[in-house]
Formats: sequence, C-alpha cells, structure tokens
Amino acid sequence: QDVTERLRAEAMRRDFVANVSHEIRTPLTVLAGFVETMASLPLSAAERSRVIGLMQQQTDRMQVLVADLLQLAQLEGSPRPPTDRWTALAPLLQRVAADARTLSAGRHQLVLDPVPADLEVAGLEAELLSAAVNLAANAVRYTPEGGRIHISWLQRTDGQIEVAVRDSGIGIAREHLGRLTERFYRVDGSRSRDTGGTGLGLSIVKHVMQRHGGQLEIDSTPGQGSCFRLVLPAGRVRQPQAQAMHPQDETA
Repeated sequence: QDVTERLRAEAMRRDFVANVSHEIRTPLTVLAGFVETMASLPLSAAERSRVIGLMQQQTDRMQVLVADLLQLAQLEGSPRPPTDRWTALAPLLQRVAADARTLSAGRHQLVLDPVPADLEVAGLEAELLSAAVNLAANAVRYTPEGGRIHISWLQRTDGQIEVAVRDSGIGIAREHLGRLTERFYRVDGSRSRDTGGTGLGLSIVKHVMQRHGGQLEIDSTPGQGSCFRLVLPAGRVRQPQAQAMHPQDETA
C-alpha cells in the first residue's frame, strides 16, 4: 500500500498545528507580559495608556489570525460556488479600491481602470471580494510610500477574465513565487509581521480561485514590483454584447 500521500498529509497537518500555535503564542506571550506589568508596577497615566495601546495591537493581531483561520476552514468545507449567481464586477472592484485607499491613507497613487457596468462574474461575491481585497492590501503593505498601485481587468481571447493588481513595490525573488500560497509561508517573517500580515492571505486567495474554477497567477521582479492576477473561466463571465476587449497594461 502506498502511504506516501497519507504521510505527506499528516506532516502538513503537524506543520499547520505547529504554525498556528506559534502565531498565537507570540501575541499571547506579549499580552501576558503587559498584564503582569500593569498588575505589579505603578504606572503613570501615559505609561498605562501606552501599554493598553500595545495590548490592543496584539489582540487585534490574534483576531485577524483567527478570522483568517475560520475563513480557510469555511472555504475548505463549503460546497462549490454557484455558476448562476451573478455579481457586477464594477462595484466589486470599486469596493476593493476604496479599501486599498483607506489602508494606504494617501501614501500611494492608486489607479482603478473603468469597468463596464454590465460586466458580470458568477460566484460568491463575498469570496471574490475577499480575494481581491487581499491582493490590494498586500500591494499597499509592500509598496513604499509614493509608489503606484494599479487595479485593472482584462477579457482574454479565450473568454477568461482576469483582475490584476500591480504595484511598484519591493518585488519578490523567483525562488519564493512557487511557495507564496502556502499557509504561513513568508518571504521575510519580520517584515510580514510588521505590516500586519498573518501569512494566510494568499492561501485564502488560492482557495477562492480554485473553488471558482480559476487560478491565481503571480509575476514579480525584486525592486520592480509585482503583479497578482485572479483568473476566472469563461463560463463564469457574462460579457456585454458590444464590449470591446480591454487593452492589457504591461506595466509592472
């Protein structure tokens, strides 16, 4: 009997539990230290306010992590998204851009290409929105102040549609690209934690696209930025009758 796949699955489960334990233990350790400090030391009002603020940061970090874990569990245990529930692409991408602008707080130039009002995609709006927001948030987090983030769409010749998020950020070395969607995989762990990442965002994006019969494509060059594309199959696209092809933006 070939037990290779079973052993691989067991190893992945052990790694996953170990990673989750580590990610939760770190902020818990910090919180426990602050609680002990507040209980044992006479703090001034300013010191107490600072400690409470730091405790809130760690609490928020754990809440985001738990929310991502729950979303992954829901994605893995839910039935395949319907192919007859249509969502207009324009307002969905407008919400993505609005979230990115809020996170950026004016530190980046953010461009959203116009989308035809009657262009629709089939699936679960909440999942598609989550995938696109994850990509836009990553672009904001890993693009230095003053950089450019471009959200665009393209109708491919085979009928597939792609939503692309391009940035002028730090870029990613080629050897990391194949592992970016692994749970808790980080190119730079300290940088990811500083920017608020849980290490689960791209895994969520990959699951969403797989459930919709699509894929996540990644291109990146260190120092020149990255491009992440959500690609949906032609069967999940309702194309306007007289809509011309949208020209692809080749800039990174």
